[in-house]
Amino acid sequence: MGPLIRLETTLTGERYLSILSDHLHSFMSIVYSDRSGQFQQGNATPHASRVATKWLQEHSSDFRHFHWPPKSPEMNIIEDIRDAFLHVVERRSPPSRTPMDLLTGLQDSWSEKMPSDISQEAMPRRVAALLRARGGPTRY
Repeated sequence: MGPLIRLETTLTGERYLSILSDHLHSFMSIVYSDRSGQFQQGNATPHASRVATKWLQEHSSDFRHFHWPPKSPEMNIIEDIRDAFLHVVERRSPPSRTPMDLLTGLQDSWSEKMPSDISQEAMPRRVAALLRARGGPTRY
């Protein structure tokens, strides 16, 4: 998993581009120096912006980028990852009272929870739902 990036404002295509160039590229270059890294994102509007799409195409030789068709998140576990972290932070004791408490809780959870834990929980359920729907939309 890459670094957790704090946003203090709404994510736009330009802000997302700066995250990609400032954080993702260096992370992938260090962790996957053999260029075997794989990057996955959701279909949020900033992710599909022209500037972000162009940047990802320009860096396609540095790492793989999974492309998700619009409105088909059935096999994308990003929502499960977000939900898992939200539940961990909500169960913290004492609860987060300030934005800094919340950030600390998220950072602690981010470093403790491994994506394999989440995918082992989420993917079998998603695959079964997708098979039942014969590749169509699911409620996962």
